Amino acid sequence: MSTPCAVPRTVPIAIAPKPPRFPPSRQSSLHLDSYPGLRSGFDSPDSDSVISGSSGPCEACLNRRSDCVMGDDEESCVACLVAGTECSMVDSPPPPRKRKLNGGDLDGSSSKRSSPGRSDIRRRRHQQQSVSCTTASSSLVEDMANFGGPTLLKRTLGLQADRYSQYIGPTTDFEPSLINLSPFDPHDESLLARGTLRRVSDQDTFLLLPDHNTPGYEHIFNDADEIENIVAPHGRKLIDLYFRVVHPGFPIIQKTVFLEKYERSHREFSPPLLAAIYLLAINWWEHHEELASLPRPNVRELERLVRTTLADAMYRPKLSTIQAGLILSQRPEGDQWAPTAQLVAIGQELGLHLDCSHWKIPPWERGLRKRLAWALYMQDKWGALVHGRPSHIFAPNWAVQQLKPNDFPDVEWDENDGEERIEIERGRVLFGQMVQLSQILAEILETFYTLQAAQAATNAGAQATQLILSLAKPIQLKLKEWYSALPAVVRMDSSFQSPGLVHQQPSPRFSSIGYLHLAYFATEITLHRRIIRSMDTSSAATTTTTTTTTTTTTTTTTTTTTVGGGGGGGSTTPTTTNPAATAAAAISPSLSSVLTPGGVGVDPYVQHICRSAAKARLISAMDFVNRLTPSHLRSFWYFASKTNFALIGTFGSLLWATSPGREEAEWYRRRLAEYRWTLSVSSKPGEGKGLTEFAMGMLDISTGLLKKLPEKPSLSRSGSAVDIDAARRQSLLALGGTGNTASGLSRMGMGMGGHGFGGGGGGGGGGEEGRHSAEASVMQSPPSEESESSEEGVYGNFSATAGMAGMGD
Repeated sequence: MSTPCAVPRTVPIAIAPKPPRFPPSRQSSLHLDSYPGLRSGFDSPDSDSVISGSSGPCEACLNRRSDCVMGDDEESCVACLVAGTECSMVDSPPPPRKRKLNGGDLDGSSSKRSSPGRSDIRRRRHQQQSVSCTTASSSLVEDMANFGGPTLLKRTLGLQADRYSQYIGPTTDFEPSLINLSPFDPHDESLLARGTLRRVSDQDTFLLLPDHNTPGYEHIFNDADEIENIVAPHGRKLIDLYFRVVHPGFPIIQKTVFLEKYERSHREFSPPLLAAIYLLAINWWEHHEELASLPRPNVRELERLVRTTLADAMYRPKLSTIQAGLILSQRPEGDQWAPTAQLVAIGQELGLHLDCSHWKIPPWERGLRKRLAWALYMQDKWGALVHGRPSHIFAPNWAVQQLKPNDFPDVEWDENDGEERIEIERGRVLFGQMVQLSQILAEILETFYTLQAAQAATNAGAQATQLILSLAKPIQLKLKEWYSALPAVVRMDSSFQSPGLVHQQPSPRFSSIGYLHLAYFATEITLHRRIIRSMDTSSAATTTTTTTTTTTTTTTTTTTTTVGGGGGGGSTTPTTTNPAATAAAAISPSLSSVLTPGGVGVDPYVQHICRSAAKARLISAMDFVNRLTPSHLRSFWYFASKTNFALIGTFGSLLWATSPGREEAEWYRRRLAEYRWTLSVSSKPGEGKGLTEFAMGMLDISTGLLKKLPEKPSLSRSGSAVDIDAARRQSLLALGGTGNTASGLSRMGMGMGGHGFGGGGGGGGGGEEGRHSAEASVMQSPPSEESESSEEGVYGNFSATAGMAGMGD
């Protein structure tokens, strides 16, 4: 048989859909079931495999271990036509007219499971036109990807069986004006010599390219088989573990379709995605009653395979590539910054940074794209925080809309399992709230932790703290509003059962809401760290200014005190003396030059309030960790969580190092020792062992460095209180008279609520009662009841002895 030089193009015809198996409320989530005759594997958002054949494979397909699908002429399979080789099917007897595609009848008699696949092809009329051999090959690849009539994957953009997509940006060699001149068919595709253009909107176009030209394509099935053999016969149990523990709090997989496809064949999945799910699920091996007593699979071999297959998949990137990379990054030892950069680049290649709300793609793919886009956004922002690196995603090039309820599948739970439904619904709220918190974190990083922001603070000199406070106030309000608006289902005091299930025997369920609250405290700490650092910077700048002034001027008759928040221009008030300088010197030797004659530095009372707010946040964060229960610690924790635990200790060490006196430093030392003990109790085997060990190690390093600090002076409580009160009165005078403390500090961009700086459940008020409480807390170690009462509004009926720390004895 000679190589065909011209192949007629086909024209699709409309096919009436089969009545759905499920009620309309479930159709959007059970896409595969709308086409039961196409259950062979190219109908799922988590599949990249080639479609299955209907009869015995030809010799070439058998050697390639690929599926064999007959062409229109019934004389050659599609794969041989694409490759331009002779097909051994021509020497075989004609196949029977009644064939099956994985159990789906393809003739008119199959009224129960009608498939539009092969019968559609036979009914298509051939358009007689001459095309080149290259064009014919591309056309056949397109036909093979679209094989089966109006299927689910046929109209997808990021999950086609044999093609991958590349976003055509505005500055590439493709001119958008010329693209619009290209003739697009009814499916918005236009065939070019370089590939197939796919127009998804008036502004956005992609280039579709065949998979078979990419490295490693010929090993896809072998890799999938090898991965499955490593975990066999426990593959399904690990899949169940993943969907029970990880998926509710990290919903980036279409669960229903995934399970249906897995029941048919593991070959229907991208190898790196399958390996990543197995690797992450193995972390809960001991929590499966049947697996706990068995030896674990070869994890190192799985890690090797996932590295090689993921590297190959990046040459033909699809949404499953992003899924695999994100899941792999959630492993305790899987978080690395360089792979995050690769995932962001692949996401941009797939157009995940764009607004797909009105694209001409299936609705379920739009929802999946938005979930993956925001998961990628979170990976980038939290990775930038924990690694101290610049973010890869910037607001000017991010157009993804906020998540909505219809961006999630309608049904992902067993209708007879009410607890599973509650967990999945809670997980969706949890994921959405984490997205919103990540956006606030991104604003903090962009406002305070870029090189440009650092230079601006340096240039502000002694006014750095006022600049930082003015920039922090709107972010503080956003954090407060976010926390106060948290739905009850993701609060720490929320029930783990619905009211209708209280009389049933509860099954052990893990809860991942802990990672959201820990992320909130990490965000608060990230904001407070910058404020505390700025006070040292301002002090150093003032010291330099004062020294210079002293050497050039022997007598100073007047000084000026800057009034107003922010780094911009405030008014100046001339004074003949500066009584606050003496108070500042009594509070801390390190601040002795903050308000000395000729210098302008941090107002001592503002500094006191800033440290009080930071202390309140530290207490809240430590008590949160103390209240964690086994159901929290054994659950899925977001990849940044181990570093977020460590940030609490690091923040306490910073406050210890900058304490003005010995008493306060000793208080922080004791609290950090208690925090380490809590972490050690939480690190018991089976209770999140690897989760808190990293934080303990970092805390040991920080406290070891603190031993090198010079001994701090001892401050009398009565004298210090008097000096603070004098500094407060001086601050009020500088702020313009007799206004109350809260209004004066609000003008400085600072508010002190019941739970700290813009904090959690408390308000942003202040007043005399709040001031005296803050002053008392900063000067002495609080009694054990202090933190519990201050956090009562946050945790409700969460008792202090409910957590792992309460079990330590």
